[in-house]
Amino acid sequence: MKQEKSAVPVRRKLADIRKGNSEQILTVAEKVFAERGYRGTTIAAIAEEAELPKANVLYYFKSKEALYRTVLSQQLTIWMRHMDAMTVEQHPRDALVSYIKNKIQQSQEHPHASKIFAAEILHGAEFLRQQLETDLKDQFERTCEVFRGWIAKKWMDPISPEHLIFMLWTSTQGYADHALQSCIMLEKNRLGDEDYDAGIELITRLVLKGCGIRLDE
Repeated sequence: MKQEKSAVPVRRKLADIRKGNSEQILTVAEKVFAERGYRGTTIAAIAEEAELPKANVLYYFKSKEALYRTVLSQQLTIWMRHMDAMTVEQHPRDALVSYIKNKIQQSQEHPHASKIFAAEILHGAEFLRQQLETDLKDQFERTCEVFRGWIAKKWMDPISPEHLIFMLWTSTQGYADHALQSCIMLEKNRLGDEDYDAGIELITRLVLKGCGIRLDE
């Protein structure tokens, strides 16, 4: 019985180690893929950056393609979760404010993943097309229905739900995808918290006013 009890914390410790290694590899992979692109990245380079043996990286992710697909899928899943959090029962002044804030914070905290996603799209979405045509398309249509529900309730003007989503994606992800350009214009080495906060405030104001959403209802 003593051996069985002691085995539980050992298994938990091993599980924590595996999870930590996996997360470390994914974080490093985001950076290396963003800097070198898919073709220019090697498992050896990721292993070196992560300070792990190459065999360890391949233990968790069987190939470079598998690791790359995981990075893309993880980012898309997070973005879809933000979309799915908006419901027709919520007022758009609350739902859209939260969505914009979450998306820009995601750009701030995981800029490399966003850049990888953008590059993948620009190069024809070879590794992402299936998810775009299935998972994202389904979520896109559900979110459009939420916007149509708000319009039916007269909570917002009769705008195009599809193009509102396109605009939201572009404006919020731009804080990661075009960070270098923004930094050059602002004469900064990197964007600061005040820049992301200003972006959240401005985009929120433009979206709410542009959609005819009253703040006092």
